[in-house]
Amino acid sequence: MNLSSMPLKNQIKAFVDSKGITRYQFCKATGLSQNTVYRLYKDPNYIPGSEALLKICEAYSIQPGVLIKYLPKEDDSNQEAI
Repeated sequence: MNLSSMPLKNQIKAFVDSKGITRYQFCKATGLSQNTVYRLYKDPNYIPGSEALLKICEAYSIQPGVLIKYLPKEDDSNQEAI
């Protein structure tokens, strides 16, 4: 399964924007590199590794589900014909 077809999306941009903080402030609070933070912010298909996810959760006292969203693919075989 390639990254573009993964049913997971990161919600980092929405989280950062909802907090009213800059990417720089997010970077400083989490201890993540600027490159990692900017990629997480700009690319919803980029899923943070466990270490990065832990740093974010610890910095903001949140659960991983706030940052990662599961988007299941629609299964056409379960739909009735119209």
